Amino acid sequence: MKAWPALAILIIQIILFLGHWLVYATWIAFWPCLAPHSFSALRLAMIILAFSFVFASLLAFRFSNAAVRLVYWLAAVWLGFLNFFFWTSILVWMAWFMFRLSRLPADPAAARPLLAAVLYIPAFLAGIYGLFNARVVRIRRIAIQLPNLPASWRGRRAVLFSDLHLGPINGARFCRRLAVLAERFRPDIVFLPGDLFDGTKGDLDHLIAPLRRLTPPLGIFFSTGNHEEFTDPAHYLEAVRRAGIRVLGNELVTVDGVEIAGVFYRDSSSPLRMKAVLDGLRSNGANLDRPRLAILLNHAPTRLPIVEQAGFTLQFSGHTHGGQFLPFTWITRNVYGRFTSGLNRFGSLQVYTSVGAGTWGPPMRVGTRPEIVYLTFE
Repeated sequence: MKAWPALAILIIQIILFLGHWLVYATWIAFWPCLAPHSFSALRLAMIILAFSFVFASLLAFRFSNAAVRLVYWLAAVWLGFLNFFFWTSILVWMAWFMFRLSRLPADPAAARPLLAAVLYIPAFLAGIYGLFNARVVRIRRIAIQLPNLPASWRGRRAVLFSDLHLGPINGARFCRRLAVLAERFRPDIVFLPGDLFDGTKGDLDHLIAPLRRLTPPLGIFFSTGNHEEFTDPAHYLEAVRRAGIRVLGNELVTVDGVEIAGVFYRDSSSPLRMKAVLDGLRSNGANLDRPRLAILLNHAPTRLPIVEQAGFTLQFSGHTHGGQFLPFTWITRNVYGRFTSGLNRFGSLQVYTSVGAGTWGPPMRVGTRPEIVYLTFE
């Protein structure tokens, strides 16, 4: 294993271990009535759980079978609950210190179990809600008004899929549900701005097969996300092409008078490489300076000044998941600002960022709702 991935895994594992330690220390401090053998069992369980997600992820990168998918799902679900239990543990200690300062109870120790229960029960319920909420995909309808829109495109319909994360958790059945939802809209064109796959090992042709039922007259267009580029993306791109989907890897095509381009995620992550790619599209015969509608598939809602300067009118992105669940919804909003989700404008460039249909890691959503987007061009 290369040095950087090994170091990243080590850092993640240390963070997970410390998070489990805090939850364990809080539980035994606030529920001291447990029997001694219960403490030992809880300690052993927390040690195993602390290593479960990294272990399951490494398995999923190497193997694909029902047992691996089950282990990965269980580890991912626990990771989601750990998130809520971790932040609740901090709140419990803060509440306890405030409780002690108030000097209200005659016997403060007797109030500890009740105080912890009052805070942990909502955390548990949040995790349960997140599991169900993540499986109910919403339909978002957006009308986009664009300058220089060819007359033939007025009233045309598009579907935007983002961040399906097909893999151990979101399988072919999940993909089939989304394809059925998209088919009902009878789209003229379909856009897939990255993270179609989760980046783990699997039968890629089987996972993506349901999208074959979509036959929009103008085609289906895909650009890579970070999860397709965890390793060499070639096998993902080959599977996408076999499904009849056009891969736009630093390429631009003209579709009935509208220019549609896509960039590799690795190039969009660097301002210099991004500019070089878009300059290259221009030098290869794509005249983005003339007044023609140009659409870019760029997985993350970034490099907007460069994209606008290159003459693009509209960018489709995903990547953010809207933060997926609390408290990352707040963190993501601080990183990407108003471009975290929805339709927003950056100068002459319009950007639609989808919160995505799937999930990564914990199959939970709290504070966000999974979506596919129905677009109408006006």
